[in-house]
Amino acid sequence: MTPGPALPVAPLIVLAALVGGIFTGEAAGPGSAIGALVTGALVVVVAVCVRAPGIRTVVAALALALLGAAVMQRALHGIAVSPIASAVATHADARVTATLVDDPDASRFDTRVLVRVDGLDGRTGGGRRVLLTASGDVAAHLRILSAGESVVVRGWCTELEGFDARWRWKHAVGEVHATEIAGVGPARAPLDRVANRLRKLVLAGSTHLQPVDRALLAGFLLGDTRGVPKQLTDQFRAAGLTHLTAVSGENVAFVMALFAPLLRRSGLRGRMLLALAVLVCFGTMTRWEPSVLRAIAMATVALLAGALGRPATGLRVLVLAATALLLVDPFLVHQVGFLLSCGASLGIALLSRPITERLRGPMWMREVLAVTAAAQVGVAPVLIPVFGSMPLVALPANLVAVPLAAPLTMWGLLAGAGGGLARPLSPAVPRLLELPTVGLLHALISVADLAARVPIAIDGRAAWGLIALGALVAAAHRARAARHVEIGRQPAGGRTPPA
Repeated sequence: MTPGPALPVAPLIVLAALVGGIFTGEAAGPGSAIGALVTGALVVVVAVCVRAPGIRTVVAALALALLGAAVMQRALHGIAVSPIASAVATHADARVTATLVDDPDASRFDTRVLVRVDGLDGRTGGGRRVLLTASGDVAAHLRILSAGESVVVRGWCTELEGFDARWRWKHAVGEVHATEIAGVGPARAPLDRVANRLRKLVLAGSTHLQPVDRALLAGFLLGDTRGVPKQLTDQFRAAGLTHLTAVSGENVAFVMALFAPLLRRSGLRGRMLLALAVLVCFGTMTRWEPSVLRAIAMATVALLAGALGRPATGLRVLVLAATALLLVDPFLVHQVGFLLSCGASLGIALLSRPITERLRGPMWMREVLAVTAAAQVGVAPVLIPVFGSMPLVALPANLVAVPLAAPLTMWGLLAGAGGGLARPLSPAVPRLLELPTVGLLHALISVADLAARVPIAIDGRAAWGLIALGALVAAAHRARAARHVEIGRQPAGGRTPPA
């Protein structure tokens, strides 16, 4: 058995210090934290100058702890002190001009969407975010808009309360209940315009599909889950396949594989620029879902490391990407999608190779089994505390369903765009191109339906029991191995030589 790569202990310690600093800053509450920010930056400079690895790690950990506390306090301060704080506190009626940050999330009775406030009663909104909600006819008009488009509404402001308080971790400073839409406008940012056109092009080739198939395809390829029925979402969740109802980090790898032939034909600089352009465009198309954000950050770190001639292991890339993202947005520590994505990646990086080496059979089957099992182990510490349990059938269900993700992503994007372009010429072309897509979608739905019928789940107590059982098995295995080594050292006849 070949030894695995050495763990990047120093980056892991630094990342742990950053997370600890973030929670310390949250406990301290809102503040400008200029002192901690400047001190942390100065300590970073000191860490760069220190030559001894152990001392450098300690100094870097201290620096990142200070920076983590500072960025969290400043993020909380941005919510507490804003140009629209008084309107939120007094529940004022207002005319709000805003830009949609995400696509609207529509339910049967209302619509809600995160927006960036550009103006409030003629005053600047400071670019602060609010949760915009509406019901009735206003909700019907709001739900057809897309991220990047602008809207002018009249309504009243209020604090985030109850279940809506979770929007705080997406930097929402309050809520605006819209009673009237006074105007809408197209996306102004060039990147938003390009991304929206590409989204429409990809989905244009699937207009002939059944509503459920089209909604699931839109969620899987682009993260647009607005049309996915709740019954289907619950079915995938019960099967442990929730990540397949919406775009995930693995889609980034599939998209890069789709562009691999073009990237290989480019020079070093052109390859990097093209890869970054694809990553940014796909991130904007998928509205920068947390799992996609993590994957794009990792891909960017890997590209930069390769360009500098210092390629890094997957675990080191994950640690560096997570550190950078948390410094930019410390609220990510409270976003379940980000934690699940990082957990799955961490599990794969740490456990996939050891599991592969301990399995028997063809290499391709061992690798698929190992990666799937490692990812499930990685997400368990997040899934069980958040959702209360984890389906026992998740491992075999993912083992069957995940291999369908790569062809569905790559062919779904190509067939959607090709069908959208060919549709004005011949409606038969999109139908023909989407036949494999429909087959893959129905295969996923069948796997979810079958797996959801297994009503066995692992809760917290069962998880601790499995951990204890695993520890006992490992201890027994070590004791047995040590006994065999000791027996092997004895001379023939089993008697120890005289002193």
